[in-house]
Amino acid sequence: MAGMDDDFPVLPRRDVILTLAGVMLALFLSALDQTIVAIALPSIVLDLGGFDRLTWITTSYLVASTTAVPIAGRLSDMYGRKWFFVIGIVIFLVGSILAGLSQSMGQLIAFRALQGIGGGVMMANAFTTIADIFPPAERGKYMGFMTGVFGVAAILGPLLGGLITDGLSWHWIFYVNVPLAIPILYLFIKYFPDAHIERREHKIDYLGALLLIAGVVPLLIGLAWADVEYAWGSPQVLSALIFGGAMLAVLVWWETKAEEPIIPLQMFKNRIIAVSLFVTFLTGFAMFGAIIFIPLYFQAVLGASASASGTFLTPMMLGMVFGATISGQAMSRLGGHYRRQGILGLIVMLIGAGLLSTIDAGTSRIGATGMIVIFGFGMGTTFPLYTIAIQNTVPRHMMGIATSSSQFFRSIGGTIGLAIFGSFMVSRYTDGLKEAFTGEAARAYDAGLLTSVAENPQALIDSGALVELEMTLTNSIEGGGDLVGEVLNGLQASLAEAISNVFLFVFVILVVALIATTQLKVIPLRGRGGAPGGEPGRAPAPESAPARSSGDSSD
Repeated sequence: MAGMDDDFPVLPRRDVILTLAGVMLALFLSALDQTIVAIALPSIVLDLGGFDRLTWITTSYLVASTTAVPIAGRLSDMYGRKWFFVIGIVIFLVGSILAGLSQSMGQLIAFRALQGIGGGVMMANAFTTIADIFPPAERGKYMGFMTGVFGVAAILGPLLGGLITDGLSWHWIFYVNVPLAIPILYLFIKYFPDAHIERREHKIDYLGALLLIAGVVPLLIGLAWADVEYAWGSPQVLSALIFGGAMLAVLVWWETKAEEPIIPLQMFKNRIIAVSLFVTFLTGFAMFGAIIFIPLYFQAVLGASASASGTFLTPMMLGMVFGATISGQAMSRLGGHYRRQGILGLIVMLIGAGLLSTIDAGTSRIGATGMIVIFGFGMGTTFPLYTIAIQNTVPRHMMGIATSSSQFFRSIGGTIGLAIFGSFMVSRYTDGLKEAFTGEAARAYDAGLLTSVAENPQALIDSGALVELEMTLTNSIEGGGDLVGEVLNGLQASLAEAISNVFLFVFVILVVALIATTQLKVIPLRGRGGAPGGEPGRAPAPESAPARSSGDSSD
């Protein structure tokens, strides 16, 4: 390390480049693993069986990674980022090898959870590392690039997953992590700076960590079960949600007493942190609505193939990448007006969500694609902003937990949003069918002949289900074969309306996020030497607040 300036290391250019390369590659590896597996799921089930536990291949990873993020963030504040990052990569690597060697669905689910722990540790440290190396005024451009990594992973994941599964086997979607992770490990051990951490004896909040796990895990599992494996009002879902909520309540009580709490509650008293985390939660809530329901719309309503419907997310992801990159650059080069940029980004998202709320069975593919590009661009612009706002207001010893809390709240918001949006869509879809069917189709629906189709409109995306529907109607109703077209039209119209209603719901959520962002205090982003400003050496923007701890600026 060449020197220190206001607690920010002044590293040789080569070390900066290699450190950033290592962080971005680690982030890419973790993000890629969440998208590459989806394509291989049919092959995995064909080989291992256990179709009833299919979703747990993904759920186990997400639950483990989400839970690991705040714990790893807090511990890295105590003991430094470097070796936690290395440990995370090693855990992820071991989990990948074991997942590839799995001989049963139970083994695969368990090893995916191990992978998730490693992925969560990497995620927790990636964005905090930028805060360790660069002052807030310089972080935007790097945060934008790193956020773009998620979009690139979302685009490449399905493509690589298909190529590897078809060319080799599903085992290699896990083995491929080995040659990718080893050079990343080398970069971290060789070049990653061991950032300044207060070297003293710490008292780890073991009970707080256990309470956090006991609260988050059943909460996420209950939300994953809801309306998928069990009804919302089922004992399984209710008991998981109630137990998780109770444990989180106990966690809040305990953290007021812990000497070094795993979740320092005092940071939530900071208005900037509280508003930023709330908006991050809401944008995560909204984001998952788009990611899940857009492919369903293209496939079931517009008639795209299963593989093609997934590619329609690519324009949204590209919009997100460009939005994050432009937003990050603007943050660093134009004075760090994160409230203005947050408002602008949310307005763009609102425009996209508003347009998507108008889709129906007659919407063109080009028109729908344009809508999701707008939505994705707005979503991307918001990603770097709130993390930097949080980092700019916390002391160094809380940087890890504050930064990882942003990722944690986005994940929790996405999980809750997915569960609520799913139930909302099914409800609106079922209500729409009652209005869409008339005549013989209505009588067939009332007689229960179309109930299974109404609950799961496979006929819209599966030719086998379409043949089964036609046979059922033909054998049950005179002239029933002639009703197939009317039934399909009713299914498409009802599903399109239900999905458009989801985006109307998203619109309302984003309005709340926009209102909250207007309440975000703005303090100038610090440059090197502690002075506020954009690029290093620039004078503070004239609109900046007079002090780091006081007042609003004019933006």
